[in-house]
Amino acid sequence: MSSLRKRLSIQLSSYKLYVMLLFEATIFTISLIVAYLLRFDFELPPVNRGQIVQVLPFLVPLKLGLFFSFGLYRGMWRYSTLRDAWKIGYASFFSMLLLMSVVVFLGIREFPRTVYVIDMALTFILTGAVRIGIRTYYHAKSCSKGFCSLSSLSPVFSSNKNSKRILIIGAGSYGQKIAQEIFENPQLQYEVFGFLDDDPKKLGRTVLGLPVLGHVESLPVLCRKAEIQEVFVAVPSASGPQMRRILEICKDAKVSHKSLPGIGEIIEGKATVKALRDINYEDLLRRAPVVLDMGEIRNYIAGKTVLITGGGGSIASELCRQIIRFEPGTLIILDSCEKNLFEINIALRDEFKYAGHKCILASVQDQKLMEHTFSTFRPHVVFHAAAYKHVPMLERNPWEAVFNNVYGTQVTMELALRYGVERFVLVSTDKAVKPTNVMGTTKRLTEFIMQSFPQEVTRFMAVRFGNVVGSSGSVIPLFRKQIMMGGPVTVTHPDMTRYFMTIPEASQLILQAGSIGNGGEIFVLEMGTPVKIADMARDLIRLSGKEPDVDIPIKFSGIRPGEKLYEELITVGEDAIATRHQKIMMLKTNGRSAFNGQGSRENFSCWLNQHLQELYRVSKYHDACGIKRKLKEIVREYVPQDTECVFPPEEQQLQQEKPEAAESGTTILVSHRGVHS
Repeated sequence: MSSLRKRLSIQLSSYKLYVMLLFEATIFTISLIVAYLLRFDFELPPVNRGQIVQVLPFLVPLKLGLFFSFGLYRGMWRYSTLRDAWKIGYASFFSMLLLMSVVVFLGIREFPRTVYVIDMALTFILTGAVRIGIRTYYHAKSCSKGFCSLSSLSPVFSSNKNSKRILIIGAGSYGQKIAQEIFENPQLQYEVFGFLDDDPKKLGRTVLGLPVLGHVESLPVLCRKAEIQEVFVAVPSASGPQMRRILEICKDAKVSHKSLPGIGEIIEGKATVKALRDINYEDLLRRAPVVLDMGEIRNYIAGKTVLITGGGGSIASELCRQIIRFEPGTLIILDSCEKNLFEINIALRDEFKYAGHKCILASVQDQKLMEHTFSTFRPHVVFHAAAYKHVPMLERNPWEAVFNNVYGTQVTMELALRYGVERFVLVSTDKAVKPTNVMGTTKRLTEFIMQSFPQEVTRFMAVRFGNVVGSSGSVIPLFRKQIMMGGPVTVTHPDMTRYFMTIPEASQLILQAGSIGNGGEIFVLEMGTPVKIADMARDLIRLSGKEPDVDIPIKFSGIRPGEKLYEELITVGEDAIATRHQKIMMLKTNGRSAFNGQGSRENFSCWLNQHLQELYRVSKYHDACGIKRKLKEIVREYVPQDTECVFPPEEQQLQQEKPEAAESGTTILVSHRGVHS
């Protein structure tokens, strides 16, 4: 109520309000007088003159109050819109009823009934005309030449020789919005030549006075004939294949092109032509937006303490941004990378104005610090995203994959169980399926560890998905950098394919999977169609305005250590089952594959622990061959690669011959009763 009084006080203190009221009072007076004149063919009898004198002192203030109540003096008339026109229409209708009430109140007899309707019409026309005139004046004034001519008032004409001639692909509401923005902002110096659209119903018609010139396929011809300098793609709902087709056509036309911002940016007219951006690879992967069950997610996040390990990484930092929408009690962000932790802290604090988070600089391998974290904050939900994931690097340093990915995960899960965490979501990868590298095998091991835990107290679950566009270590940032340097763009193999999704997609589906799991499940996210890496490289080169193998060469460097030509999402012995969310499937082990063939969770847990202790022991000696042999014993589908290690074999042998040096380190003992050093 106080804010309403404050706004009203500010409005009443503005001199412009009284100027508007004076304008409107004059209009209302003129409307009534002209209504009488029209009714009596401009020969006004004395009795009717007397009626005007009687009615005006009451009618004008009452009409001003009525228009004020409709908010017609709150905004600036130079920004009047169609919505204001509807308000004027309603106010004019009620002003007619007001005039009738005044006539009855004053007891005027034989009042001309036609005057009611004429006065209403004139009120609407004149008040609307004043607003249109003021808007037109300010629009023309904004032109660089002062008061503009016809060229500034219609998108069909353009007299500015410096304007860039453009075509808009898409004659729907978004295309109209772009044209309208250009029309209303002549300082942008764009001239819209017309629209292209594949809808046959729109061909030959006009949108905002601009013609729909043909199908998208006609773009190259039009670009040559009309000297089109740029194309705006205004089809936000287009699928990935449709965007790739448009890109190919723009390439054939040899014209630069930009894309309309996403739907979220144009809600309520917030997007402008200035927000147009170059088409990026996310546009080419376009899929239907992820629909979340907000209620389910809120039920397990709202008011709870949430811990995210590896929280500064690409996916986990987006998880942080998504989670704060559901109002957690406290958000604990843990990461061993100082830079990443600093950046997510600044983003949440400054960009999102969120203060309910705490940042912990720590490694998940640090058992004592992790235990202190769990005992202090007692998290209800844990998203475990901390992991090393660079395949060739981990092939050469496999012990770090074991210490960070496996041991760090086991430490975190043990503590989650001990401190009664309600839900634990492990972020896994498609590289865990039939792994050919150390990274994927260690992630498969973390899935084993997750399934070996009892599920009664803490619900453990894993989410498995493919590559994420733009994430740390992904190929797209590397390709962009190589393109900026002039090439070559290095692709490992012409037939290599990968699944891709965007960072927001991955984060949202991880959140949703956390609401579905009852314990022990591995969820797979719907990843669409796998994409050839070579095709992706060519698309990115074209998006940069270059021609593949002409301006920027593509070089095939050969498959790197641990890589395979294609990735899968489901491994041997697993069946995919639909869940209540259309983009999330649940994997169920079948037959003897359950618990890796050990028969029961208890047997599996005991068997796994024994092997893990041996794996940790071998890893302490930095024995790459021994680590891979042990990984093969645990994960039978693992196919080790003969890769070079950073330490030569003789150095590894020397380390194992000095047990006293190795034994001086910390002995790692892990059990479901706790973690001990």
